[in-house]
Amino acid sequence: MTLPQTPSFRLDGKRALVTGASSGIGLGCAVALSEAGADVTLAARSIDRLEDTARQLMEAGFMANAIEMDVSNIAATQNSVAALSPFDILVNSAGTAAHSLAIDTTEEDYDVVADLNIKGAYFLTTAVAKGLVMAGKPGSLINVSSQMAHVGGIERAVYCATKHAVEGFTKAMAIELGPHKIRVNTICPTFVRTPLTEPTFANPDRVKWLEEKIKLGRVGEVTDMMGAVVYLASDASGLMTGTHMLIDGGWTAD
Repeated sequence: MTLPQTPSFRLDGKRALVTGASSGIGLGCAVALSEAGADVTLAARSIDRLEDTARQLMEAGFMANAIEMDVSNIAATQNSVAALSPFDILVNSAGTAAHSLAIDTTEEDYDVVADLNIKGAYFLTTAVAKGLVMAGKPGSLINVSSQMAHVGGIERAVYCATKHAVEGFTKAMAIELGPHKIRVNTICPTFVRTPLTEPTFANPDRVKWLEEKIKLGRVGEVTDMMGAVVYLASDASGLMTGTHMLIDGGWTAD
């Protein structure tokens, strides 16, 4: 009998684009992919911090470079991706939030969140997919979504709307791109300690509420996302597409 072999989690020879890579989940994903052997292009609006991160990764023996990218600027993003394509892996971690009660939402706040979380994510994903299709290569496209793409939340109507939309276009693109051997999935974190979530974690009552909702009794850390992104990027998840990975400590188990 020949024993089955575990598919490789290694990403040697693969090129990855990680947006929102200057901090938080995007930074963690970039480090994880680098450690797994990928040549990672870090992208965000803050090029100074990106270059410092890329330098640290290279000093540690990994392959990395940095580019300035504002995902909400569709034309510029498409041009940048086209010039650098093809990328075997995309991690779309650029995102934002503007929390308020639904009846207090302003049109400006709605547009800022939607332009980045939906429109920017959509066209970035299609730009990377187009490069792969033109090159005749398979790939793994990963959108960082949220547990809020599967539940509702107080003061998060706009954010929930955008993340539900990400889940929708991820499924549709997975169907279209399947024949090209391009997989499209999402990672759905719970509340994770990042610079973006500092105001939430500065409120002891809110932290207590979060820890009660999360069945494992603790909030998320960036490191909780790193193994998941390597899995989805690698051959180990070769039959996964059009779906999501909930990394929520059991929040949505109710």
